[in-house]
Amino acid sequence: MLELKNISFMVDSEGADKEIIRDISLTIPDRKMVVVTGPNGGGKSTLARLIAGIEKPTSGKILLNGEDITDKSITERANLGIGFAFQQPVRFKGIRVIDLIRLASGNRRMSIANACEYLSAVGLCAMDYIDREVNSSLSGGELKRIEIATVIARATKLSVFDEPEAGIDLWSFQNLIEVFRRLRENIEDSSIMIISHQERILNIADEIVVLKDGVVEKQGPREEILPGLLGTASAVESCRMAQ
Repeated sequence: MLELKNISFMVDSEGADKEIIRDISLTIPDRKMVVVTGPNGGGKSTLARLIAGIEKPTSGKILLNGEDITDKSITERANLGIGFAFQQPVRFKGIRVIDLIRLASGNRRMSIANACEYLSAVGLCAMDYIDREVNSSLSGGELKRIEIATVIARATKLSVFDEPEAGIDLWSFQNLIEVFRRLRENIEDSSIMIISHQERILNIADEIVVLKDGVVEKQGPREEILPGLLGTASAVESCRMAQ
């Protein structure tokens, strides 16, 4: 379980402090998929980076299963079981897909058969990808799924995905939804946090957190939060059509 207690984050903007995250207290429980959504610029990606350790909070504490990890590095948090998937996955020229999966799992001698299981879990024909380089020859959708395969291979306690739908086509997005659906169905002693605007991702969440202007505006079960969000979206669309 991840707990954020009174987390704030400020940056220097033209000589003045700008508060991006304001006194957020939030819990990501075990065996749940939590989707964080909200307007652009609301602090969602910053929140994900704070959890991963890419940024450090100005104040407050971050606890993982009761342990204070506020001052721990990205590597230390990864070793404790926090996985992070970027909006734009990193390409590694010269590194094969199997090498990446082996590195992620910590098992440099992992068999090809075992590595293929992780690729199959994210909907890729394993033998078509296992020896390919993680470079520009792969599409955005392929890279996303390979990155998710590495997160699965790491057996993380908390997997954080920052806008996984960014930069991929509709066909790849449909496959991505199925990947997340399967991950949700097979959650054991872990949890998943996704930053997303997409209704189809919101539809498979256990809980939804709405972040606006750096604060939690709403939080609760999908059944309680999603209807209000869809109502707002419909109202906005109606206004656009009327203009």
